[in-house]
Amino acid sequence: MESSKNKKTEPKIKITNPYNKLDEHFCFGCSDQNPIGLHLEFDVVGDTVESYWNPSKAYQGFYKVLHGGIIATLVDEVGAWAIQLLVKTAGVTSELNVRYLKPVDATLGAIKIVAKVLEIRKRLVDVHVELLSAENVICAEAKITYFIYPEKIAREKLFYPGIQAFMPKTL
Repeated sequence: MESSKNKKTEPKIKITNPYNKLDEHFCFGCSDQNPIGLHLEFDVVGDTVESYWNPSKAYQGFYKVLHGGIIATLVDEVGAWAIQLLVKTAGVTSELNVRYLKPVDATLGAIKIVAKVLEIRKRLVDVHVELLSAENVICAEAKITYFIYPEKIAREKLFYPGIQAFMPKTL
């Protein structure tokens, strides 16, 4: 994956979260209904999915340092949205390998998480995710393998609404 900090500016498509219309949708990563959740929002930028998130002190591990478990959650969530938005189906995490490269200062402002699909192998998809600090430094990267479902099964079992449900009404 080309480093996201060197990526050319491409148009962003602001994604609608159709799951927020469901009663009892409390995804820790993306639900706007979960009072302790991360409330992530997503953009499609070229062949990537991006999210910006502003950590609060509630998500620290060491003093002023973002907790490693929260980092793993952030990269997994954005990676899962790459499956939905770029592969156009849903799946579940099969393997998650996070490399923690530098501590993330949780007090400096918004961090950026960028996911890109690397390879689709029948029912497995590999995704590369980078987490960049507020200073635009890559602090963590992950390779995640998702087990994906055919769209029909994803709709039935995982409530995947189809790609059009995520797109702004103007498209």
